[in-house]
Amino acid sequence: MNILVLGGGGREHAISWALAKSSRCSELYVAPGNGGTANIAHNVKDLDAQDAQAVLAFAQEHAIELVVIGPEAPLVAGVADVLRAAGIPVFGPDAQGAQLEGSKTYSKRFMDANGIPTARYQSFTDAAAARAYCEELGAPLVVKADGLAAGKGVVVAETLDAALEAVDACFDGNFGEAGQTVVVEEMLTGPECSLLAFVSNGKAFCMAPAQDHKRAYDGDLGPNTGGMGVYSPVPIVTEEEMATMVSIMETSAAATAKAPFENDYRGCLYGGFMLTPEGPKVLEFNARFGDPETQVVLPRLEGDLVDIMLAVAEGRPEDIELSWSDKWAVSVVLASEGYPGSYEKGKVILGVEDAEAMDEVIVFHAGTALNPDGELITAGGRVLNVVALGDTFEEARNRAYEACELIKFEGVQYRSDIGKRALQGRSAWE
Repeated sequence: MNILVLGGGGREHAISWALAKSSRCSELYVAPGNGGTANIAHNVKDLDAQDAQAVLAFAQEHAIELVVIGPEAPLVAGVADVLRAAGIPVFGPDAQGAQLEGSKTYSKRFMDANGIPTARYQSFTDAAAARAYCEELGAPLVVKADGLAAGKGVVVAETLDAALEAVDACFDGNFGEAGQTVVVEEMLTGPECSLLAFVSNGKAFCMAPAQDHKRAYDGDLGPNTGGMGVYSPVPIVTEEEMATMVSIMETSAAATAKAPFENDYRGCLYGGFMLTPEGPKVLEFNARFGDPETQVVLPRLEGDLVDIMLAVAEGRPEDIELSWSDKWAVSVVLASEGYPGSYEKGKVILGVEDAEAMDEVIVFHAGTALNPDGELITAGGRVLNVVALGDTFEEARNRAYEACELIKFEGVQYRSDIGKRALQGRSAWE
């Protein structure tokens, strides 16, 4: 069958890699794709993933039998709605379902209505009221632009002044329309953990848990990023916590199929959790696969991803079966110098083939392209995800860093402590 994946980052390379392994995959297209997807699929650089009519026309012209939507923006824009209306199976929720990520206020109200534990919050359309609530709660606080802000609309404010500045930044237009409504919430404490689930017809099928590293520098210091490394499974998660998170994901999936939040949710639901002293609480929902969580979860998936995604897309939850490898997976992100701030592009990348020649190592491309000479070059802040599998956490982690040392480009930066705290146990977060 012919498959179209929308997106061009590390998540989409990982999804495409898993789909391409299926015997059912005939022709695979990725729009726009990157330097890595070019090796396993047809990159479609001129297709706007948020233009529903253009995507539909491409799908019809190329007899696409499954569309997989990677990023959140096309989901919020309703691309899945248009494709489904035309009879094309889509992995991804409709526009209303995507509001679980597209609107922080909608997501919080969804949690409140369904008894899902989360941080105390209020939503505001008035700057003065938001500032007053910040003063009432006191620091530390989390200030969130309500809409999509390319991952930059969330500020963890350790001081009241920082929280007030974040509120003003939203209402002053720093995040465009996304910041015209602002959510202010208490800051939860504890280790974070991600749990993704395939969701179809109100049923959730949870994947393996993963733990991301958001800060730019070693020791969890520096600015927040899209993620500098990740591993799966998560050794510090207790059986009780895992059972609670699975129950929350199942409750959330069921709520998407009934009023007042009823929608056509057929895709991936991402649960971002904080493992608080009172138990797991939801930090956020995303309406798609996480990035970089996908890069360690899918390599541990046993079975055919095409079968699974098609069952989700066609509303056949009874046909979804998941099994997971006992292997550990660790991913280290190689980033451009200056990321998450400004950075230069076009740096030639060497050594990827050497890294991939290692046993149980996969290199997923996030921000890469090919120059006119056919050389692999940097084209983004997060450039590569170096993933290694192993029989133990230590083996996978050591292998990942050995592979990182083989890859070179000017200004390459990466954290040297991915997974280090998890090896030290729960006390490392206390």
